[in-house]
Amino acid sequence: MQCARHPKVETELTCGRCETPICPRCAVFTDVGARCPTCAPARKLPQFEVGPAYLLRGAAAALAVGVGLGAVWGVLIPGRFGIFGLFLAALIGYLIAQAVSAATNRKSGPPLQVIGAGGAIAAYLVRNFVIGDALLPTDDLFGYIAVIVAGAVAISRLRY
Repeated sequence: MQCARHPKVETELTCGRCETPICPRCAVFTDVGARCPTCAPARKLPQFEVGPAYLLRGAAAALAVGVGLGAVWGVLIPGRFGIFGLFLAALIGYLIAQAVSAATNRKSGPPLQVIGAGGAIAAYLVRNFVIGDALLPTDDLFGYIAVIVAGAVAISRLRY
């Protein structure tokens, strides 16, 4: 018998569902036996299945932690802080990502990465509000770089 997808390959293996001849190259081994690629379940890993409830929980965690860290950031370091702020921003991004991850039962993926970056932006906006500056000041280069660093760290912690 010849494989249905690879006609030059001889095989004795068939799909457990539709009984199509399959070779070891195209067989998908599942917990109920070998299946052809058509019959095999094409599910994502549970870690990457992020439903609406998890998105809301992640957004709430990112917003809460972002607002809290932004307030602490504005109270403890109210002025321009230069290069030290990049380390602080990395810590803020890490803490936001950890909060999102914990709130979503350790799930990850692009939607949660966007939420983590949004938490970093929220922290920056709250920090500017606390110090009495404009929400988006034109002369805060290190602040913008800090937001990019915090967002990048949050995104990298929530990726696949």
